[in-house]
Amino acid sequence: MNAFVNAIRAVSRACGVAAALLVGSAIVVVCQMVVMRYVLKASTVWQTDYVIFALVGATLIGSPYVLMLKGHVNVDLLPMYLGRRGRMALAYLSALAGLAFSGLLAWSGFELFDEALRGGWRTDTVWALPLWIPYLALPVGVGLLALQYVADLLSLAMGRQMPFEAEPGSEPGAAWGDEP
Repeated sequence: MNAFVNAIRAVSRACGVAAALLVGSAIVVVCQMVVMRYVLKASTVWQTDYVIFALVGATLIGSPYVLMLKGHVNVDLLPMYLGRRGRMALAYLSALAGLAFSGLLAWSGFELFDEALRGGWRTDTVWALPLWIPYLALPVGVGLLALQYVADLLSLAMGRQMPFEAEPGSEPGAAWGDEP
């Protein structure tokens, strides 16, 4: 199990790098587009599509990395007042809900990708990019997000991480008689 968790974390780190590269490339393309339009007075063909698809792709592909770092928005009022067992139950419940949602979204995303690939869908712009290329980010990114949820569940089960990153004995719930 440790090998699986470590492998998924390595893949999540690679996803973070890929997302950063996509955002960086989108910034470069926006700068190039500004120069083309306003300095050279030339039209742009593919730049707007690329920037949109790169930023959406970065969001989807970067999601496993954000989950691994616990960088998402987290309301910790309830976990702060729960004891250890309550936090564990809430951590399992939220990870299972996230896994179910991301699994369903990954499957739906794969169906969309497959339909675009088989149907030869293209953008309606002059660039006419095959839509299966940007649509691939949905099943890949969210599928890897689901695997990161599995790794998080295994980490909880193995005691590798505390739920909601609380230190034993430092939470208000410890005063209510819950043993760490």
